[in-house]
Amino acid sequence: MRKICVVITARPSYSRVRSLLIAIREHPNLDLQLVVAASAVLSRYGSTVKTIEEEGFHVDRSVYTIMEGENLLTSAKSTGIGLSELATAFNDLRPDVVVTVADRFETLATAIASSYLNIPLAHIQGGEVTGSIDEKVRHAVTKLADIHFVATKNAAERVKKMGERPDIVFTTGCPSLDVVQAALANPSDEFDVFKRYAGVGPIFDLSGGYIVAIQHPVTTEYNDARAHIEQTLKAVTKLKRPTLWFWPNVDAGADGTSAGIRAFREVHAPKNIHFFKSMSPEDFIRTLDKSDCIVGNSSVGIRECAYMGLPAVNIGSRQDGRDRGHNVIDCSYESENIEAAITAQLSHGRLDSDHVYGDTGAGKRIAELLATVNISIEKRLTY
Repeated sequence: MRKICVVITARPSYSRVRSLLIAIREHPNLDLQLVVAASAVLSRYGSTVKTIEEEGFHVDRSVYTIMEGENLLTSAKSTGIGLSELATAFNDLRPDVVVTVADRFETLATAIASSYLNIPLAHIQGGEVTGSIDEKVRHAVTKLADIHFVATKNAAERVKKMGERPDIVFTTGCPSLDVVQAALANPSDEFDVFKRYAGVGPIFDLSGGYIVAIQHPVTTEYNDARAHIEQTLKAVTKLKRPTLWFWPNVDAGADGTSAGIRAFREVHAPKNIHFFKSMSPEDFIRTLDKSDCIVGNSSVGIRECAYMGLPAVNIGSRQDGRDRGHNVIDCSYESENIEAAITAQLSHGRLDSDHVYGDTGAGKRIAELLATVNISIEKRLTY
């Protein structure tokens, strides 16, 4: 049996690979190892590790790697801490393959640790374009990876143009869409979002529709994180529409984003916004599905919401260049533009499903490839 070590370092990482974890666990020729690290083990970011365990997964290692501060310096140092701690975890677990996801600084630490231990590395969601530091990290991990599971045809072509052999590049679609399918196939699990997940802020009636907001700091614009979030808060408050707002991730600038939210909440006490740290992946999709629009700069608006046909307002530069469907309106950080974009999206309602990031079943496809493909740590470039 191949031992497959999947590394989860943040709330979105878990939703991205949850179906893959299930498929690996159920595959007769694979043995799942699970390492949970970085913000995924921290309570202030929603204790994703608890959700993982509650959903029946065994966590082999919990690894603490985040240095306080959420700025450029602490991001660099947290990458170094992650490299050191993950190397120890891999050395102890001795996996046959390490799986890493997307483009965060923890992803880079995972890739370097795996590579220097001569453990084959599988990378999910390479070949995409977004700008910011994520662009550098994603493509660096591509060059360190030994097998690539990409979401789109465009992403596959970019990975091949970087010199990766076509026989190790697989267009599998995005496994996060499996979570969408599972959640929407079981809509009967009705729940009161305020009772189940508490959060902070006023409780209001959601039966008439509501907005979901998720806005992260942009690493290359981290000094402006507080100003950016204040503009979005201003626009959403002015619209007076019920809004469920989710906490940002741990990137540089997160302190500014968080401080902006707390200060705005204290000074303006918006009656239409309730704030949450986190939810289980399927509950989050169910919450999204009942909403009218998602606002902010999370890739969920680009990826999962395209498949769901949910209108998305994408603010600023964080998703620049990423393949997107017809559900997205892009706008600048000014509150007037954000308000106008939300109003435009609310005016037409749901859209047809867009399969720009593939169809469902990616988790099983990736698991089968992990079980059967010959994976080598020897790099042979094609250019």
